[in-house]
Amino acid sequence: MAVEGIDPDRVPAHVGCVMDGNGRWARARGLPRTEGHAAGEAAIMRAIDGALAVGVAWLSMYAFSTENWRRPADEVRYLMHFNEGILRRHRDELNDKGVRVRFAGRRDWRVPKRLLRHMDEAAALTAGNRRMTLTICFNYGGRAEIVDAVRALVRDGVPERRVDERAIRSRMYFPDMPDPDLVVRTSGEYRISNFLLWELAYSELVFTDVLWPDFREEHLYQAIREYQGRSRRYGGVLR
Repeated sequence: MAVEGIDPDRVPAHVGCVMDGNGRWARARGLPRTEGHAAGEAAIMRAIDGALAVGVAWLSMYAFSTENWRRPADEVRYLMHFNEGILRRHRDELNDKGVRVRFAGRRDWRVPKRLLRHMDEAAALTAGNRRMTLTICFNYGGRAEIVDAVRALVRDGVPERRVDERAIRSRMYFPDMPDPDLVVRTSGEYRISNFLLWELAYSELVFTDVLWPDFREEHLYQAIREYQGRSRRYGGVLR
């Protein structure tokens, strides 16, 4: 699909989304915070469709962080059921579109077994798809991922002299996942919030004031245009 102002030869291979602003969207309308999360479901599908349309091969979405457990218990329970519902409602659609669905994060006792089962079913159903890989970061934290990688190094008995970036990278949740070229955060917040800390070393960051439920394909395209207008030097100097 040709989108005005986007060079199809320089579309970022991997885009990350920090989906923020659901609660504020609901509060501005006098609604419970949970209504903001419900409204954000359509934005998730719009972002996926927009990424597919321009040829993004990898899309990572921050669905629930390791810090989100601190939210009110009622909201956490809602989010567990909500994410389960998204998988039930959309996994067949994603499969039909050629999207491989994967989940990054800790599978600890706090995540309901029923939700884990739905996650496993969605991953198994879509495992053979290659049009795009959708990584849903759930019960995920960038620091937790690095800690888990270091623990794996210790378990594997890796000697100090062999501990390097490659050794750590090979023990991240998905070593085959390329680093994000572009990360988009909504709602006017200017921080990373523990999202893919290792992988974001040289990612381009785009911040938008749009609240997540209002996010449209065009907002994604605007971010890609901004990305394409930047010079990526990776610590070097352009000559």
